[in-house]
Amino acid sequence: MAGPRRDTRGIVDAPELFAQVRFRRREPAAGLRPYVEHYWLIDWDLSQPYASHVVPHPSVNLVFQRFEGEDDFVEVSGIGLELFTQKLEGRGRVCGVQFRPGGFRPFAPDRPVSEWTGRRLPADEVFTPPAPPSDVLGPADEDARVAALDRYLLALGPVADPQAERAMALADLVRTDRTVRRVDGLARAEGLSPRSLQRLFASYVGVGPKWVILRYRIHEALERAESDPQVDWAALAAELGYSDQAHLIRDFTATVGVPPTAFAPR
Repeated sequence: MAGPRRDTRGIVDAPELFAQVRFRRREPAAGLRPYVEHYWLIDWDLSQPYASHVVPHPSVNLVFQRFEGEDDFVEVSGIGLELFTQKLEGRGRVCGVQFRPGGFRPFAPDRPVSEWTGRRLPADEVFTPPAPPSDVLGPADEDARVAALDRYLLALGPVADPQAERAMALADLVRTDRTVRRVDGLARAEGLSPRSLQRLFASYVGVGPKWVILRYRIHEALERAESDPQVDWAALAAELGYSDQAHLIRDFTATVGVPPTAFAPR
């Protein structure tokens, strides 16, 4: 498995976020890499409040959180269907686990992943034993925090599941292969009916394959807008498989909250 991603896909105004907080990605233990994309660690000490915005990936997250003046807590965060906004102020720390699309089900095999979609709930409602927030958030040493995450997830004992492996491989294909543009084409290439593919994604990824295709398109468009103020949106729409520029602009605006022409200059 490759190491943690280095791109900023999904982060709205990544340079501003990195100016406000310490953001790192870390690789999990070898036994977890088939299921876990990476750990993500954030620490902040702010004199003024700051709101971060993220267009969520098609991934479930396990998030250990410490906010000044509050008790530490741990959440399972299902796939977010809308733009995620988090207000940060004072001092705080977050240690998150981003599972691969399809990689969460082996840790919670009794329920389809779609049950968690659009929800944030205490981790002890999902996992036994409950996640220990102080073990992960307490150490000053970053390596110790990563080691605590490894210990907890390995102790949960992910259950090997060929269907989870199939879902992870298909979701990764959607992410990396721009020629995957239609659900029926993906299903046909995999030897499945579109309905069977829908059921596989609902059970193991948490959203349908069409949603995953669209979300990865928007991530790429968002990253392009961040890096190039002179984006040719008509050309990008064609490159991403949209029928026209207007369709890309509608999807981008609905997901990010502003049209690409307004976002790019920022």
